[in-house]
Amino acid sequence: MRKYLLILVGICLFNVFANGQTDTSKHKRIINNGRFYGSWGYNHEWYTKSNISVDQPQLNNNFTYESLNAHDRVGWNNLFHVAPTIPQYNYRIGYFFDEKQLWGVEISFDHTKYVVWQGGNSPIKGTLNGRQVDTTININNSTLYWQLNNGANWFDINITRKLPIYASHDNKIVLYGLVKFGIGPNVPHVSDEIFGNWNNGHFQLGGWNTGVEALIRCTFFQYAFIEYSNHAVYANYSGLKVWGGNGNNGTAAQSFGAYEWIANIGFTFHLAKTEGTNTVR
Repeated sequence: MRKYLLILVGICLFNVFANGQTDTSKHKRIINNGRFYGSWGYNHEWYTKSNISVDQPQLNNNFTYESLNAHDRVGWNNLFHVAPTIPQYNYRIGYFFDEKQLWGVEISFDHTKYVVWQGGNSPIKGTLNGRQVDTTININNSTLYWQLNNGANWFDINITRKLPIYASHDNKIVLYGLVKFGIGPNVPHVSDEIFGNWNNGHFQLGGWNTGVEALIRCTFFQYAFIEYSNHAVYANYSGLKVWGGNGNNGTAAQSFGAYEWIANIGFTFHLAKTEGTNTVR
């Protein structure tokens, strides 16, 4: 009886050990098959119309500019004569984490610029200097100068999904699509002048954004790539510091949609490789 009991215990211990080895091997394979990438590039945006709500209690102001038009400021004409962070730029850092290299997570930053057009007309409604207003004004430097010129600045954490298209037999050239969904904070730099009151709000945490992105990426020799992307964004800004009178801060808020073109160059690599790695890169 004791002999059979020892044999049974031995078999159980062997199974536990064998399963443990299998699980560890699988875990290593998934981790080692992960692939990192990073990219840098430049962008161009178009914006929807937007309202800007201003609250300045010390000045008895609480009003809204309505239906404002805005444009970006690409800065590409001096691309090779200024610092690379002067034009509208963006970067991405990502990691494909599953064994088939289809799903990933990414951190992205888009340094976009938002500038309200001068010369147009805008309805203005609310309280201005303690009096009710409901009229239309011309947008110029004396009524509204509004720029997120050092960046509307969207940080995001994205979930990504790869869509393989083509790979050469040796993986020296690989073409695939990538779709993303992300959400994150806005860190704008607000420069504004509201009815003659100048304010330089510097960088500040002010709201959130969310968006979807779709791109085509071509990888060369498993390490370098180029890509072209289209990005649709909704950005909501709140609590933006503006001049409030007598050393006090007022606040402003706005939201808008954006459509963005992006062109990037980048690199990609494994931390390690294991046997059985046969997925498209």
